[in-house]
Amino acid sequence: MKALKYMGVLLGTAIVATGCGSESGSDDTLVVYTTRSENLNDAVIPKFEEETGIKVQTISAGTGEVVTRVESERNNPQGDILWAADITMLHDKTDLFEEYVSPEDEFMMEGFKNTTGFITPAFSDPTVFIVNTDLIGDVQVESFQDLLNPELKGRIAFGDPVNSSSAFQSLVAMLYAAGDGDPLADEAWEFVEAFMENLDGKVQGSSGQVHRGVADGEYAVGLTWEDPVIHYIVSGAAVDVVFPEEGVVYPGQSIQIIKGTDNLENAQKFIDYVLSEEVQSRTGMELTVRPLREGVEVADYMTPQSEIKLFEEYDEDYIIENTDEITSRYVDVLERSMD
Repeated sequence: MKALKYMGVLLGTAIVATGCGSESGSDDTLVVYTTRSENLNDAVIPKFEEETGIKVQTISAGTGEVVTRVESERNNPQGDILWAADITMLHDKTDLFEEYVSPEDEFMMEGFKNTTGFITPAFSDPTVFIVNTDLIGDVQVESFQDLLNPELKGRIAFGDPVNSSSAFQSLVAMLYAAGDGDPLADEAWEFVEAFMENLDGKVQGSSGQVHRGVADGEYAVGLTWEDPVIHYIVSGAAVDVVFPEEGVVYPGQSIQIIKGTDNLENAQKFIDYVLSEEVQSRTGMELTVRPLREGVEVADYMTPQSEIKLFEEYDEDYIIENTDEITSRYVDVLERSMD
């Protein structure tokens, strides 16, 4: 099957390691598997090292890759922290993580607390479109329906929902929009089929390739998350951010302690630090992420929360219960589109 060949390519993507220490870590070196942006990593990790004296080594890769890595290393953990994914992707993988609820958790927004005992929401990135303003011309891109425009055929960047949490959330947003609030409705999946046809077989191997491909002028539009788009805009790139008029999904990107770590105390300190008022406030005002701590403000270059439409019908528990069905149906649509 073409889809199997495609999955093989994904698994071959390189994992990038940076920082100090050996990959297996030591008592004073924390190994963090991260899918977070370089800006967020750089804003948090050096100051954590400075304030605690704990050295950090980061292993950066796509969500599917780092989760697979944690699974493959379950009998001999090589990392301490998984800073990746969200509860919809990790709800059935809690056996991979140490149970820990930070004392800072009580200060997080309602709906973004650690309710599982294992998965700690830290920041959020709404699902958005990134549009290359030099390439889009007169083509309107304000809604999911606009993505079916024949003028965009082969010019849309989309990641792999099976291996990317951001692409999965974009798919979920698409399903809610096209299914009139019902992500399993027939009309929702009919839309996905039409959308995949308009992709013209161009599914990206990683979520990073989506926003980079649009910013670099390879694609006119991409389905991604807010953080990298705002970073491009602030940096002067010819891109714009679009919050689809039907609505967005607002996932709580999470952080977990890998089960079996020999560095449990330092791993707990890292989670406490990421959730702290100082870090949440600083990143909210200086970066392009949305903190989840109650009362923390974001910079004025971010779209006000009041202007972002959420899906009223969105039910995280429902998505968790139906994740397998959603991904299975997506793979079926992908295989048909590639035949």
